[in-house]
Amino acid sequence: MVKFLDLKVQYQGIRSEIDQAIQNVIENSDFIGGKHVTQFESNFSNYIGVDYCIGVGNGTDALEIAIEALNMPIGSEIIVPANSFIASSEAVTRSGHRVVFADVDAESYVISIKDVKKCITSQTKAIMAVHLYGHPCDMDELAILAKEFGLYIIEDCAQAHGSEYKEKRVGGIGDVATFSFYPGKNLGAYGDGGAITTNNGELAVQCRKIANHGRVAKYDHDFEGRNSRLDSLQAAILNVKLRYLDIWIEKRVEVANKYLLELDGVGDIILPIKQRWAKQAYHLFVIRTNRRDELKAYLSEKDIQTGIHYPISLPKLKAYEYMKQVNEQMFANSSDVSLLSLPIGEHLSEEDVLHVSNSIKLFFEYNNTLD
Repeated sequence: MVKFLDLKVQYQGIRSEIDQAIQNVIENSDFIGGKHVTQFESNFSNYIGVDYCIGVGNGTDALEIAIEALNMPIGSEIIVPANSFIASSEAVTRSGHRVVFADVDAESYVISIKDVKKCITSQTKAIMAVHLYGHPCDMDELAILAKEFGLYIIEDCAQAHGSEYKEKRVGGIGDVATFSFYPGKNLGAYGDGGAITTNNGELAVQCRKIANHGRVAKYDHDFEGRNSRLDSLQAAILNVKLRYLDIWIEKRVEVANKYLLELDGVGDIILPIKQRWAKQAYHLFVIRTNRRDELKAYLSEKDIQTGIHYPISLPKLKAYEYMKQVNEQMFANSSDVSLLSLPIGEHLSEEDVLHVSNSIKLFFEYNNTLD
């Protein structure tokens, strides 16, 4: 079996450190707040290269809190890529704003600068840069638009821990950024967790207040907030795993480069692009093929797990029928039904990668003879 993700193997490699970290939290009854959370916030802000990090309950909370902290007029328009997980868009509407979908780039799958330009109106207040699959957005081009039209840039880094844009880690380039530590992420907790990063001190304080019932000091509430905290157990686990993140990312890059070499020119496969200015952290390795479903079934027969991210573009979800923003010509790249995610991660051996690659080659060789 070649697993799509294997967190058990990852745990076994750092088991003693993880177990010790968990034991320290339990022995000290340090379950909410405390030194483990403070240490992680400091370590993660240093890793990203920002001044402030606020740990929160999950990645969706991080987005909602960041949007609320920007204090935009209710009903403001925020441009979101049409190919992403629903958290990117629901955080906008649940914060009282209007989501406007833009198509993604056909090669990198991140938000299309050309389409963003078409979406900007007098009501637009922010652009959400989702660094999808671990590939950074073109932040310079987005910054030009933000400056021209007076817009905020919100980085959604849920799939991009360790990704870099022009040698600068994502999460410290826009006005505010959010991360998810869902277990399957490049940096994942053993449950839910999230963080907000920024270089804006006032914004950081506001995010922390919103996440903690509208307060910084106990019982001193400036306004009604919410309860969204990164708990100490998850922080302690993340502190251990953060030390290994770059090593794990380099392994992902090795696996991706092997796929790129082995699958070049195979069948009708279109391989993921990496822009010259990007360090792609490869949260996912996504290929395109018109025989996606057939290939997925074939690989499953070979005990190779794959995934589909995402089968339905956001504007075509039932949740957004009310917007009536979709027609056959819109969001062509985001509605691509030929995307297939191959196994990637530090759990894969070179033999695993060759097995996946050779199985794909055999699939196309067989089908070509039938054609």
